[in-house]
Amino acid sequence: MELLEAINGRRSVREYTDEPVDDDAVRQLIDAAIKAPSAINQQPWSFIVVKQPGLLGKISDRAKAHLLKVSFDAPSHPFRDMLNDPKFHIFYRAPVLVVIAAREPTDWAVEDCALAAENLMLAAYAKGLGTCWIGFAQHWLSTADGKAVLGLHPKCIPVAPIVVGHPLRSPAPVPRKDPSISWLT
Repeated sequence: MELLEAINGRRSVREYTDEPVDDDAVRQLIDAAIKAPSAINQQPWSFIVVKQPGLLGKISDRAKAHLLKVSFDAPSHPFRDMLNDPKFHIFYRAPVLVVIAAREPTDWAVEDCALAAENLMLAAYAKGLGTCWIGFAQHWLSTADGKAVLGLHPKCIPVAPIVVGHPLRSPAPVPRKDPSISWLT
């Protein structure tokens, strides 16, 4: 697959089949992720792979409760009903969660981990897998309880919780706004 084909075709997938993702495939995605550039070549990332359905459900429930308590407490917030729904699983029942975390806070660790995340998502698409960066998980995973569940050191920063699985269907392209470009010549 050509790079631009992957860039143009990749979508956030929110529906997955029950088919498991092979550990070798996950390792290949992580190998692609670590080829991302990083400031001063510090390569600050670490990867936590969660495949246990019970643990994924536990993280989903705790993240939803945390969001409802600290972020979406307004009665009219558009996500409130969804997060209150006990059937809603923030990981869309994908079989794998890969959390890319910065081992310690540095000036560009978050950006470096985000670059690694994009590589991982593009590599997944090229392999016929779907991914979605789960923003709903980020706040709770950054708490002491969230870090403990992942076995992370307190200094670690969970940056990119990305689910991986076999897509149930291919999401349609979404329109893109024209870029705002300023040419200084």
